Amino acid sequence: MKTNVGGLDKTLRMIVGIVLIVLAATGMVGVWGWIGVVPLLTGLFKTCPVYSLLGISTCKSKA
Repeated sequence: MKTNVGGLDKTLRMIVGIVLIVLAATGMVGVWGWIGVVPLLTGLFKTCPVYSLLGISTCKSKA
């Protein structure tokens, strides 16, 4: 898949993902906290399937 997740977007996705996973693992939130795997993976792989469907990209364009 084509890269469509840029710098700040990537960082925020990874932080939110890790926080949700930690909260779920420690029992502070319910099972739904494991959804944090999704933003973590989209940040790590720098690609978001929803962005692809909508034609969005937060990457800086290469001139």
